[in-house]
Amino acid sequence: MTTSYKELAGQLGAKLKEFKQEIPETMQGFNQMGKATHDDGALSAKTKELIAMAIGISARCQGCLAFHAQACVKMGVTRAEFEEMLQVAVYMGGGPSLMTAAEALAAYEEFGGEKAA
Repeated sequence: MTTSYKELAGQLGAKLKEFKQEIPETMQGFNQMGKATHDDGALSAKTKELIAMAIGISARCQGCLAFHAQACVKMGVTRAEFEEMLQVAVYMGGGPSLMTAAEALAAYEEFGGEKAA
């Protein structure tokens, strides 16, 4: 794999900052939606982040892989938890999600997530 997810997150983050200046209402609405969905509730914030990553895998969104892998590592998602999420994503998305799941694991590891024993 040739993608650096840290570089991708940095590049996309810079563009998103531009959006805050150029389309502030859209970004404010999107950010509010994110805040409203990521607090602990019936589901933990960690579970919600794993769901977001699974959706990013099924949508084959490289930027999503970068941002959600980084968030998973910051939230203390273990490799076992991450791999169980990958199983569900692959089950729901088939072969294309299997390829993207491998990329998601690479992103998780790049941001400091546990590596295989």
